[in-house]
Amino acid sequence: MTKILLASTSETRLSMLGAAGLEVTPHPARVDESALREALAAEGATPRDISDALAEAKAQKIASRYPDAMVLGADQVLDQDGQALGKAADPDALVAQLRNMREKSHRLHSAAVLYQAASPVWRHISTAQLWVRPLSDAWIDAYVARNWDSIRSCAGGYRIEGEGVRLFSRIEGDYFTILGLPLLPLLDFLIQRKDLPS
Repeated sequence: MTKILLASTSETRLSMLGAAGLEVTPHPARVDESALREALAAEGATPRDISDALAEAKAQKIASRYPDAMVLGADQVLDQDGQALGKAADPDALVAQLRNMREKSHRLHSAAVLYQAASPVWRHISTAQLWVRPLSDAWIDAYVARNWDSIRSCAGGYRIEGEGVRLFSRIEGDYFTILGLPLLPLLDFLIQRKDLPS
């Protein structure tokens, strides 16, 4: 079984990788995501590029400590009209964000970078597009109040595998991308390299 160090403690990503038959150990990468996002945005980086840079920064940090390991870094950025949105700071900020997102579409960019021998050997960015329903203020308020503990760490403030699916009237894209990892392209790469049997 292929062993991977995941530069994160994301339960969703750990679950996806484990269910796919990979042996994964979480190693949280202490990266100042907010500072990196701000610096990249100031340089004119797109939300897609920011997701890629964050994924690489995480993988690189852990790979520098474990140079002989296969290390996977991943990140997801919500792209609302070209603006990169991250995790809301508190429930009030999330309520305001969701009110602004209603009746509009946005993109989720999920990036992954794989390091081996302390160098990047693979990277991929997948994008999904989601259309938010015309939700009432009262429903958004109640949704955030009910779900804050489980959605506070999610880009966009929703979990598609939970009640968050009710926010959307239409979705285009891969389910795993929405969960935060381009899983199928990663598996393809590992199978092509004979790291996974097929």
